[in-house]
Amino acid sequence: MKNTLKIFFLLFSVFLFSKADAQVVYVTEWKSEANKIVYITDNEAEADVVVYKSEWKSDAAKNSGIWFFSEWKNDADMIIYYTEWKSEANLIIAYTDDKAAVRVKK
Repeated sequence: MKNTLKIFFLLFSVFLFSKADAQVVYVTEWKSEANKIVYITDNEAEADVVVYKSEWKSDAAKNSGIWFFSEWKNDADMIIYYTEWKSEANLIIAYTDDKAAVRVKK
């Protein structure tokens, strides 16, 4: 019985901490339900975050610039809305195809 509790606690801890570190993103069509209003720029120098889109949820990490896009809002750590207006955004990003080029302004 004690071993079962230890295993349960270990698995629960792993799940809890892995979820806390994830940067899973969901894109919404509604500005009112977004955590972040995002403007996309081609100029990496003006971006707050240079983002790499990962195909794998396990690559994503909190505040790392490596994002995994989920189809499910309930699975997301951050809900974003894309805007066409830079002045409306509270997060400016640039996408990169190079994982090594990811950058987050402090």
